[in-house]
Amino acid sequence: MTKIRLGFIGVGGIATGRHIPTFRTFDEVEIAAVHDVDIKRAEKVAEELGIPGVFAEIEDMYPHVDAIVICTPNKFHAELSIDAMDNGKHVLCEKPMAMTTEECNAMIEAEKRNGVRLHIAYHYRYMKEAIASKKVIERGMIGDPLVVRVRGLRRRKVPGWGVFTNYDLQGGGALIDYGCHLLDMAMYLMGDVKPVEVSSTTYNHLSRTNTVNEWGHFNRDTFEVEDHVSAFIRFNNGATMLFETSWAANIPEDENHISISGTKAGLDVFNMQVNQADEDLMTTMRIDYIKVDETFSRLQAEDFISAVKYGTPLTVASEEAKEVSKIIEAIYLSSKEQRSIRL
Repeated sequence: MTKIRLGFIGVGGIATGRHIPTFRTFDEVEIAAVHDVDIKRAEKVAEELGIPGVFAEIEDMYPHVDAIVICTPNKFHAELSIDAMDNGKHVLCEKPMAMTTEECNAMIEAEKRNGVRLHIAYHYRYMKEAIASKKVIERGMIGDPLVVRVRGLRRRKVPGWGVFTNYDLQGGGALIDYGCHLLDMAMYLMGDVKPVEVSSTTYNHLSRTNTVNEWGHFNRDTFEVEDHVSAFIRFNNGATMLFETSWAANIPEDENHISISGTKAGLDVFNMQVNQADEDLMTTMRIDYIKVDETFSRLQAEDFISAVKYGTPLTVASEEAKEVSKIIEAIYLSSKEQRSIRL
């Protein structure tokens, strides 16, 4: 394989704003083709970006590409990924992996039977804070994680574009769009753990009231997804997670927060510090610098390219992405049935 020929299914904002510009910076990649349900949108993007192939039918694109990047609403992730893999194509699929655990399992089966690579775009793993924190944990500085606190909160930022508030197409709101990134990042730092129980409540009161929204207009009368989630998650090794995420919360400012209390010390991920205590002293060690030479977008693309060309392990394994979807599914079910869900 000289150049990896990429085809894009869906050319909305995430494709044109992140993935296409990033992949175009690699000499070993050619953006060869695009498809979108809005064919005129696909033609416009192809013309503006100099992409040679525009296809109204996805199956007509397959002979012209080696790998597919899927940037569609969540509802179509599983169907499109499986079809591409069954046609021998490697797949980078936007997060979340799928709408249900059952769909995730079907995607993993397709990956295995076709001998291709499936990468889910949880880009928070490639942030410098995640890279530094993973090093701290792997060097044994905090011991075994016991309690993890995760908060991904926005004061008033419901996306007023795309289909983010469409339950049928997305499967949910703040959790499946935004909180999933922090959930994935936290589980990545925890290591090889499996969720065993989830208890949660979801809300959508604030976004149905006539209050200011920083990210544009949306129809409050038909707002059908959650804008706030709180959850308690138990894992198979005895660790627990306190998880909260929101598009709309009555808080003073937006917040991204992951902290881990370990058997030896604690770690604040976005403050990049380690909190320690011994018999007579409590100390805080700041991580002042971590050598990361590339942006998270480029590191993510680099990871996929390496997996396709050389078969190297992906930072986001499909089995790990499935565990995130399993928790998301359980959070929604727990809230709906007002009970804890055993996994």
